[in-house]
Amino acid sequence: MEIKRNGSQPAVKGPLENFTGNVRIDPLFQSPGPGQFGGASVTFEPGARTAWHTHPCGQTLIVTSGLGWTQCWGEPKQEIWPGDVVTCPPGKKHWHGGTTTTAVTHIAIQESLNGKNVEWLEQVTDEQYRS
Repeated sequence: MEIKRNGSQPAVKGPLENFTGNVRIDPLFQSPGPGQFGGASVTFEPGARTAWHTHPCGQTLIVTSGLGWTQCWGEPKQEIWPGDVVTCPPGKKHWHGGTTTTAVTHIAIQESLNGKNVEWLEQVTDEQYRS
């Protein structure tokens, strides 16, 4: 058994090529195998969001605080609240983040396929974000 103590893993800033605005990523876990899945707590400040992206094995988000938005390509934007569990199927293009006025934190869990757990795409434009 391994216990990762709270605060024992350094937080990182979401890289500008994959995120807009201030995003903090706190690593939580990476499976030791044979399953290849991991999780992180991600906090988006108001106006912050991911770029459009997909996950080869899908993704589950567990909203822990704040109020955020998420959207799948070609579908309406939706609000996400604490306690909501968002499941995005494999290969579905989507984004998620804070609203224009509120921050949101969620736990993101995804599995890797052939060593990759995300495919980053283009940035979400301000027009797409606000619509």
